[in-house]
Amino acid sequence: MALRKAYTIGFTQRRAQDFFETLKRTGIKRLIDVRLNNTSQIAGFAKRDDLRYFLKAICGAEYLHESLLAPTQEMLDAYKKRRGSWAVYEQRFLSLMKERHVETRLSPTLFDEPCVLLCSENKPERCHRRLVLEYLREKRGDLEIVHL
Repeated sequence: MALRKAYTIGFTQRRAQDFFETLKRTGIKRLIDVRLNNTSQIAGFAKRDDLRYFLKAICGAEYLHESLLAPTQEMLDAYKKRRGSWAVYEQRFLSLMKERHVETRLSPTLFDEPCVLLCSENKPERCHRRLVLEYLREKRGDLEIVHL
């Protein structure tokens, strides 16, 4: 089975120039936004409509928002606002992916073109975008994960 690269990127603490040049240099053709809330972010370039425009104009890439891969508001609040444990969040999020059957509900061709999962966290270690790809790799076995 041939491995397909699947990338992740966060926009926090990144300038727009670095963000889009990284995507362009990597050859990304599809960005999958896995945020629960994609319209009110601190970085203006990461708001849904602006991001869709910039991706097309700068990178020739498409924008998709996939709420199936986002945490619930309750999970997010428990972790972020109430300073919950990462270990608990991670376990709850992976259970959510299993309950949602994301491995069968996502198109099998989603990663055929160079694709990146977007979230706000600047590092993947404590971000659900990493968990999504690790979960899919475990279920499908055909993904090589690269964090940008």
